[in-house]
Amino acid sequence: MYQLSFDNVAKPFVKWAGGKSQILNNIRAKYPNELGKRIKKYAEPFVGGGAVLFDILNTYSLDEVYISDINRELTHTYISIRDNVNSLIEILQNFEHEYLVTDDEVQKRIYYEKRTRFNTLKLKKDNSLELAALFIFLNRTCFNGLYRVNAKGEYNVPQGKYKNPRICDTDNLRSVSNKLIGITIINGDYKMARSFIDDKTFCYFDPPYRPLSKTASFTAYAQNGFDYSSQVELERFIDNISELGASVVASNSDPKNTDEADDFFDKLYEKYEILRIEASRAINSVGNDRGKINELLIIK
Repeated sequence: MYQLSFDNVAKPFVKWAGGKSQILNNIRAKYPNELGKRIKKYAEPFVGGGAVLFDILNTYSLDEVYISDINRELTHTYISIRDNVNSLIEILQNFEHEYLVTDDEVQKRIYYEKRTRFNTLKLKKDNSLELAALFIFLNRTCFNGLYRVNAKGEYNVPQGKYKNPRICDTDNLRSVSNKLIGITIINGDYKMARSFIDDKTFCYFDPPYRPLSKTASFTAYAQNGFDYSSQVELERFIDNISELGASVVASNSDPKNTDEADDFFDKLYEKYEILRIEASRAINSVGNDRGKINELLIIK
């Protein structure tokens, strides 16, 4: 059984493109009323940075929690924090000291050396604490917290420009470790959650968003994309678990931001409640241009 602890509130330990912290109140308003009572299980098959996950863990007492992601390095880092947080912190503290005590040029050299080392371990499918520490280091020092890979599967995000990045948040990492005790963490496709989900389960789905334009997609966070047919397949999966009695909330982009006539999701999820909520997101591929756009919440 997963045990609730109010001793330390945990928050996401990585920055994540498309993270849900800024719209968490909207998502929270759609948690099922029976969560923590009759609904005693939680599944998040596209966990990413885990903003919704940690909100759930900070708030409710549940019997079982299941999270997964297709990104192997991300799920390995979750497991490393859960199982070996003190040793991971020691490595990160060394990385932080090495990086912060020097000038910009040396920081740039350190960043790209560590990115190369990360890719070497990544391509070997390494499961060391060093890989997890490098994952966090790169996330905290890269451009915009992106995770993107090239056709070879190599992480290729450039260095970000931060004056004093927080590479090792010791208190939060220990809080996260405490919250993750007893949680099932899987590297794999969202469909693997099917055996976990039943009528006592609340599921939150945050898949790679359908891009609003040809230049707006950062879904290459794994080598396999998430195209139109993948969105249709996900809807069928949500149909299936809804028929079992599971409660579902899902997020996605709103195509009407760029084409008012685009009813793709309205038709795909016509049997569901669909809310349009305002979020601040990057609105094109140039620099940090941002704007208010709508996102979808799909509720069953």
